[in-house]
Amino acid sequence: MSGLQQPAPKGHDGEGLLGRISTEMVQLMKQYYGKGPTKAKSYFLDDFLIVVMRGGTTRAEQTMLEADREDTVREFRQQFENEMTGRMTELIEELTGRRVINYQSQILFDPDISVELFFFEDVVDPNLLDETTRALA
Repeated sequence: MSGLQQPAPKGHDGEGLLGRISTEMVQLMKQYYGKGPTKAKSYFLDDFLIVVMRGGTTRAEQTMLEADREDTVREFRQQFENEMTGRMTELIEELTGRRVINYQSQILFDPDISVELFFFEDVVDPNLLDETTRALA
């Protein structure tokens, strides 16, 4: 990626870049995991992107959580995220036109939230930071 600092075009339904990112991340999870989050919201801050996704644990994971096997579910999710790193970073680079230099993921169980962090090689364009500010308002 060339590190462009221009916002990607708005989606066909008029959503901004942050909305497109949220939608595409949910679709990616549904495609590869079998079940996706029920809600997602994305935020640009300085040189990184945060995608917060709510819901999405599978029935099997819920069963394991009810059996106090959080570590097992967390380990599986971490392995899954490791396998998905290339797909996720490629998606974010395509949508933003910016190079991702690192990616991290974390899952929480109560409430059911996953957080995806993408770090870029440069600072986000001020227009995209404004989009985050408008989303928080």
